Amino acid sequence: MRSYGSKSYSCSKLLIAALLVVLLAGCSSKKTMNALGFTADHPDTPEALAMQGLDYYNHGKYEKALASFEAIMNRYPFSEYSMLAELKSADSNYYMENYEEALLLYKDFEEDHPTNEAIPYVLYQMGMCNHEQIDTIDRDTSGAIKSIYAFTKLLRAYPDSPYSKDSKERIQDARNFLADHEYYVVSFYVRTKAYSEAEGRLEYLLRQFPEADVAPEAEKLLVALKAGSWPKRKMWGLLPGFTIPDEEQQQDPGETGQTESESSQQQ
Repeated sequence: MRSYGSKSYSCSKLLIAALLVVLLAGCSSKKTMNALGFTADHPDTPEALAMQGLDYYNHGKYEKALASFEAIMNRYPFSEYSMLAELKSADSNYYMENYEEALLLYKDFEEDHPTNEAIPYVLYQMGMCNHEQIDTIDRDTSGAIKSIYAFTKLLRAYPDSPYSKDSKERIQDARNFLADHEYYVVSFYVRTKAYSEAEGRLEYLLRQFPEADVAPEAEKLLVALKAGSWPKRKMWGLLPGFTIPDEEQQQDPGETGQTESESSQQQ
């Protein structure tokens, strides 16, 4: 690890920290740079590339913005703008829906700058990268599981951050998704008359997600199954708003879908 003791480095670090805070507040890039005493006299300097990238970014031109930020990281990796370029490269990828690439960049930023003022935002964005990859209930559940982990990490480390309220709501959304996935598995088992398996998944659902929106319906179904009152109607109506595959296209969702506890053991 490099050690810098000079006064000039400390000043640069403070300026970049201030810049990151102002940018996260949504201020204009040019006004921000000018307010901090930066000007762009030469188009190939890291300063000019930063201003250019921020201008593109604030106008939604994320591909062009990313090119400017990557130029800073590749050509001026030790400049005072490299930290800004790292963060905004991740943001640009996020808004381009390159979630896996954005997630890697956010992780790198967290590892390289663990005490930076932007870390709560970075952790929130890591959660959002996973949250945006949540699929339909009949498919992979890893996006929901990973988003819960990321948002929980943020809440534990920074319980009073501006992202706490939204993070809690995102966690509940993801938990509802996982509960709906379990109920979808139950629906498959009931449809194929695998009632003991259906009971087991319902018990797991109610144990892991007692607060889920689908929990009351799951509890009623579990009572009915244990009493031997097997449903005579199709269960698809119990999941309004979801698209269920045709019967001939279905496979046992228990073969591909991971439960929250199973995935956590693998991480």
